[in-house]
Amino acid sequence: MKETGNRKSSGMETMLGDPKKAIVKLAVPMMFAMSIQTLYNLVDTFWVSGLGSDALAAVGFVFPFFFAAIALSNGLGIGGGSAISRKLGAGNKQEADNVAVHTMILMLILVLVFAIPLLIFARSIFVSIGAGETAAMAASYGKVIFAGSLFLFFPNVANAILRSEGDTKRAMYAMVLGSVLNIILDPILIYWMGMGIAGAAWATVISLAVSSIFMSNWLFFRKDTYLSFDFKDFSFDRGILRDIFKVGVPSSIQQVSMALMMLFMNAIIISVSDTDGVAIYTVGWRVATIAIAPLIGIATAVVTMTGFAYGQRSYEKVSSSHIYATKIGFLVESAVAVFTFILAPQIAYVFTRSESAIHIFPDLVTFLRIICLFYPTVSLGMLSSSLFQGVGKGNYSLTATIVRAIILVPLFSFIFAFNLGFGLVGVWWGLVIGNSIGSIITYIWARVYVGGLLRPGSSPHAVAEPVE
Repeated sequence: MKETGNRKSSGMETMLGDPKKAIVKLAVPMMFAMSIQTLYNLVDTFWVSGLGSDALAAVGFVFPFFFAAIALSNGLGIGGGSAISRKLGAGNKQEADNVAVHTMILMLILVLVFAIPLLIFARSIFVSIGAGETAAMAASYGKVIFAGSLFLFFPNVANAILRSEGDTKRAMYAMVLGSVLNIILDPILIYWMGMGIAGAAWATVISLAVSSIFMSNWLFFRKDTYLSFDFKDFSFDRGILRDIFKVGVPSSIQQVSMALMMLFMNAIIISVSDTDGVAIYTVGWRVATIAIAPLIGIATAVVTMTGFAYGQRSYEKVSSSHIYATKIGFLVESAVAVFTFILAPQIAYVFTRSESAIHIFPDLVTFLRIICLFYPTVSLGMLSSSLFQGVGKGNYSLTATIVRAIILVPLFSFIFAFNLGFGLVGVWWGLVIGNSIGSIITYIWARVYVGGLLRPGSSPHAVAEPVE
């Protein structure tokens, strides 16, 4: 095993061992970190809800763009991280280092492309997507988020690079630090300093900036990671770009498609209800994000472990990692679904305590009790998509997500809301049925693919060299 600086990579040792133990060891820190990170989203919503339902709706109109920033950075991180894990599994550290440098340069380019047009046309964009009287409030929140785009992108990319070498503990530390700081700053900036909804945006940007500083120190200054960075005489390598893009581009499109689904859902909700419906969806979906946060942590472990095992040509490890992770995810989300269904009134009350938001309380309870029914099946789809990303089949993961998020979910929501006349409640049932069917299809596809890898004579890539 190679050493870098004064630090031997325990993450590399983990990935070389038993795949089930590796999944647990890699997943647990990220499950905790993702739960804390999504908890801050709920706390953020809690404080914003005190400003009224218009403020909640304004955040709802910004959220698809915020989600798109996270999606693009996560997509790039997954693409780079998957390539790094496969290079390390094949024993090629030098190329893994080069992939890491390429990923950082691409991140800087993405920040500029994303932030500049949104900053210039913020208000016009929100008016055009139906924000109406909440457009000014949405622009106030959105401009701060867009201006801080570097701090939205960098933590996700840096985090993915740390995870790719099995260093999930420091990835967890950075995420938890930023989330806790955001939770502390929210009430101070929103209420004590009287900044209102813009204060919530500043709390997010400042906390992410602090996380970025810590990760920059680990990666570029202390240099005690297994991977190393050398930006001198940098030039793009087409082979490395292709390796990153074949997973990163589909993954970014895949996650942007989730933001597109939110825009579609907002349009359907506005057609069948009003901005109160958007407020219910905004709050309820944020509750759903914390409910599936443990799965996101497990998914990061699946990408790393399946990518590393694939690089080793250890296809049994690819299969066992996928199946074991899916079992854990299904059990965890079943428990979360029961918990959410029982405590739906209490959860809803937390976010509708103000006089201007209390009227959405009954509808929010209904949303939470319907949406939790698809939590267990999310594990089937999400962890199967992560398998595809890990082994470099980004297009498979993208196709599965488009079928689920862009086709099935809006289709069933429209049918239940309009054709069957269920109105707003029909939209929620469409979310459940579309997501569940799409996830089951993805899982079946993943098992068929792995079966092909295990078939005698299968040779999807050249023989890899052993890890030193």
